[in-house]
Amino acid sequence: MGSDGAITHRSVDVNGVRLHVAEAGPAGAPTALLLHGFPEVWYTWRHQMRALAAAGYRAVAPDMRGYGGSDAPSGGPDQYTALHVVGDLVALIDSLGEKQVFVVAHDWGAMIAWSLCLFRPDRVKALVALSVPFTPRSPARKPVDGLKALYGDEYYICRIQEPGAIEAEFARLGTELVLRKFFTYRTPGPLFIPKSGWGSPDDEVPLPSWITEEDIKYYASQFDKSGFTGGLNYYRALNKTLELTSPWTGAEIKVPTKFIVGDVDLSYHVAGAHDFINKGGLKKFVPLLDDVVVMKDVGHFINEEKPEEISAHIISFLKKFD
Repeated sequence: MGSDGAITHRSVDVNGVRLHVAEAGPAGAPTALLLHGFPEVWYTWRHQMRALAAAGYRAVAPDMRGYGGSDAPSGGPDQYTALHVVGDLVALIDSLGEKQVFVVAHDWGAMIAWSLCLFRPDRVKALVALSVPFTPRSPARKPVDGLKALYGDEYYICRIQEPGAIEAEFARLGTELVLRKFFTYRTPGPLFIPKSGWGSPDDEVPLPSWITEEDIKYYASQFDKSGFTGGLNYYRALNKTLELTSPWTGAEIKVPTKFIVGDVDLSYHVAGAHDFINKGGLKKFVPLLDDVVVMKDVGHFINEEKPEEISAHIISFLKKFD
């Protein structure tokens, strides 16, 4: 690893899987663990890794289990519960020789980060969560069932549930077009993937200024290598995770936290999310919540759309704990 912000790569064996890990910054510096979401890999943090390294931090960004250069366990969705993935991260933190790390996380990475903080708060110095707030466990209804009741069968999370079906649709469209459709989604409301098809393979989807053709091609190369199933299995394991996490019903997140979301992010407009974030619900379950930042006219892929602002938010928060 170099202190000049150069990004290096290696593989690490953890918890029965081999993870591809990207790193930047000086060895021995305070470590920030960066957790990506769907459909992303380590590369989503390329801007923040360089900024963190320049600020004197060691940035470590794994491809999560099932993604990119990391192993994708083939035993089905039950191998992608929050407990499995948090197990990977605890073992990764051990392999880094760290007792505690900072965690910065987006989308599914944020969901896993909340679980890491819930299960092992002793390993997390502070958390910056992007896009997806903490969701308290509700034993009354399984998450997928609740979403289906709210939005119907064509809501994207519901469409993902049947193994193989959405993979076939993605194959029909082609990897690069699927990624374009996800990365350019800016509607402040639910995403639907119709059973009749998510458009045509000939659809033209222009890219915004913050993501280049080269970026899309890199992402496509990673998903062409790994397939989408590993990442999709996180969604398919939602109900299983609920079943396994009953001991944490009502538990609070006892880690200092900053939460950042864009005001046109679909996650900010899930039913009830806006009030939960802004009217005390999030603070009730995350009592050490330091700050909530709602960025105007910013979409879901917030760390890529506003890289300098997000890096500044992250670094200013982490500096409080130096």
